[in-house]
Amino acid sequence: MRPPIAPIPPRQSMYGIHPSLVKARVSELPGMTSVTLRELFPDLPSVIFPGDEGIVAVRRHTEQALESVDMSRIKPEHSVNVCSSHHGFTLLGGDPYAEMLKTIRDVIEERTGCKNIRLRAGVGLRFRETEEYIRRHKLDEYYNGKARGVAPVDEGVAIETEIGTLYGIKRIYDADWIVHAHNSDVREVHFHRMVDRAVKPFGMSYARIETRSTYHQNLGPRAANFTARAIFDSPFVQDKFAFSCFLTVVPHGILGVDADNDLYSLNERVTEVGCRYYGKMMTLFGEIDECIAALDFPCPVPYVFSAGVIYANLVGANTDLFDLESPLPAYTWYTEAFYGRKGFPLLPEIPRLNPAIKMCVHSYAWIGYPSAFFSEHIPTVVVGREQADLFDRDPQNLNYMKHAVLSESTESAMEFARKLTGTEKVLIFDGAPGGINLSQPLRDLLLAKAPEVNRRVEQELIPKWLRQRGVLPKATVAA
Repeated sequence: MRPPIAPIPPRQSMYGIHPSLVKARVSELPGMTSVTLRELFPDLPSVIFPGDEGIVAVRRHTEQALESVDMSRIKPEHSVNVCSSHHGFTLLGGDPYAEMLKTIRDVIEERTGCKNIRLRAGVGLRFRETEEYIRRHKLDEYYNGKARGVAPVDEGVAIETEIGTLYGIKRIYDADWIVHAHNSDVREVHFHRMVDRAVKPFGMSYARIETRSTYHQNLGPRAANFTARAIFDSPFVQDKFAFSCFLTVVPHGILGVDADNDLYSLNERVTEVGCRYYGKMMTLFGEIDECIAALDFPCPVPYVFSAGVIYANLVGANTDLFDLESPLPAYTWYTEAFYGRKGFPLLPEIPRLNPAIKMCVHSYAWIGYPSAFFSEHIPTVVVGREQADLFDRDPQNLNYMKHAVLSESTESAMEFARKLTGTEKVLIFDGAPGGINLSQPLRDLLLAKAPEVNRRVEQELIPKWLRQRGVLPKATVAA
């Protein structure tokens, strides 16, 4: 069998157990193999990272992308906030995103003479997470002591929009100019449904808790997307907005870097990249008839990666998450509020969680995100007393272990899952770059299903998905 791909290593963090306590990597167990994404979809484009050139390729492509950006309004005496988001640091170990942020700083200073350039790194519910990333990638040193993590509970600033007053984070906007430095990874497509993906951080990473909660709780998927657009379109933000620079991400790596003074033009390109490449992986995952999902990645439960797709998307893979005519997703904070005590949705429009997931083996994942919904509705085995105790101490996960069972080792957890479910199909969420770590029976299934999925996505689904969003095809910027 093909050997497994080296997974993303454990990280030391206040949100996870110490790396020394990680019992074993699931990919190291007997019977595990791998498949590259280009084996599944040979028409996937070449990526710049991972690659022979290494991280230097990201710097070179960032410099090239910024050549077409107008920075003439930034003067030497001005201040600039380079605004980023925590999710970018979970992509391929975080080095590509960190390198793009470093390059943006260098290019701004070189072209404008401005030296007061600060990094602002937004986060969700793990308020200290970006501070850890800043230290890990030495961004505080690179930004001359002017790199800061910001959280949705920090001091806010009122932003008058066409729909009323919304609230941003003050430190995001406390400069003359802001640069929107993000990535095209689709991630929570179950929330945003690939509508205004490039604009989303203005209602999330850069917003106060009152405004971002409108997205999660008050209006739910799709309906809340207009809040980010309203903030970005406001005179307050437009008077400060300089340009955007995005790491263009595809399931098998970094495709390139895209930059533009016009965020909506960049958004069209981001939309096509997401639909075209992530759409194939999610549609293929929807073809899985049964599996054990093994979580083994330094992120909270729903955000662990396999083939560039997060576990929360596998949970909803029985629904076409890109089709705007499809019902509400099986999982969002909004829809989970409409589940009854017996595990069935109260509303007929909400599908049940993906029945193909027969069991979840929680080998390694972080706290800091409310995840009890997953263990409540999917049989879950957690590896190691230390990890179980960590979840028991997390205010957002006090009930997680009430719905899960404990195993002393990864090996015994997998053996238990196989016996109880009767399946040998295992899908590992460990961030294996460029491919998937999995069991041989699941590898055989995906290879058999991939050609028809590729045809259907290219010929039927992509035209529909883009038409629903008013995006013309072939807007993609090649690497």
